[in-house]
Amino acid sequence: MAQASAASGTARLSDIATQAGVSEATVSRVLNGKPGVSTTTRQTVLAALDLLGYERPARLQERSAGLIGLITPELSNPIFPAFAQVIEQVLTRDGYTPVLCTQSPGGSTEDELTNTLVERGVNGIIYVSGLHADSTANMDRYVKLAGQGVPFVMINGYTEHVSAPFVSTDDRAAMRLAVQHLVAQGHTRIGLAVGPRRFVPVVRKIQGFVEHMRTALPMSAEEAEQLVQHSLFTVEGGQAAANALIEKGCTGIICGSDLMAFGAIRAARQRGLQVPRDVSVIGFDDSPLIVFSDPPLTTLRQPVEAMGQAAVNALLEEVTGTPAPHAEYVFMPELVVRGSTAAAPTKS
Repeated sequence: MAQASAASGTARLSDIATQAGVSEATVSRVLNGKPGVSTTTRQTVLAALDLLGYERPARLQERSAGLIGLITPELSNPIFPAFAQVIEQVLTRDGYTPVLCTQSPGGSTEDELTNTLVERGVNGIIYVSGLHADSTANMDRYVKLAGQGVPFVMINGYTEHVSAPFVSTDDRAAMRLAVQHLVAQGHTRIGLAVGPRRFVPVVRKIQGFVEHMRTALPMSAEEAEQLVQHSLFTVEGGQAAANALIEKGCTGIICGSDLMAFGAIRAARQRGLQVPRDVSVIGFDDSPLIVFSDPPLTTLRQPVEAMGQAAVNALLEEVTGTPAPHAEYVFMPELVVRGSTAAAPTKS
């Protein structure tokens, strides 16, 4: 990378000045730490420096306001890198240094990662779909963390046993959007493929699914429950769940993640069925690259940017001594209709 401190050459000053929309003299004053430049102009010049790939002179490199830990599950599900990217961008913009910690099978546990972050003196921690979302997990770990004076915020997975700000997608509303969409397309046998019931977002999806199947179709709660299939939040899990639901005569399948939806499409094809002609499939997340699926996937979009921003805002309020309300901030999902859903097949 080129050294900005050596940017006294006319060409480089010219490039930076053009990018920033200021004079070369102004660029020179910023690079040499001279007075007479407004804070806004200084930031504009430094941003131009970054965009052009120059390294900032040592005296202009801002000190971090502190470390913020971010603990996510494995990164093979694209929704978690999406959250991580948004959160890291917001933290960096606010002057903090994000420390990304990822759980993986056989690797460090959430508790081990938390302990490491606390030992490194982090200012706070953001948990994405962590143990807080597991209704069978012991919540005392978070009570202990709060007792150590470390602020934290939880994303997706509310529990009343932990006093902290929570940021969640409205899973019940998501199911209403999905069920209404499929019913409007003429589907009457609609299944739900989700992960293990012990997870809070799964329970909420089931509640929303059962409620809206009852109101949208002449169906009892018990009948709707029979159309819920539990599996893993993976392609293979979605395939297994979809096979069971297709066996039950479902022509529409709502999935708990986009990866599960890919598995559902695979299950349909292996049975000689076409998506969406024979089976309509809806995913959940709207993770990156989903638009390149075949067919393009209809899905329930989590508002990742808004949720990530809200999580950082709540945490930094805690860090700076003006605590955010210890409550749940619920964000509305959006149904993004693409090519994997269509009218229900007509009975021959």
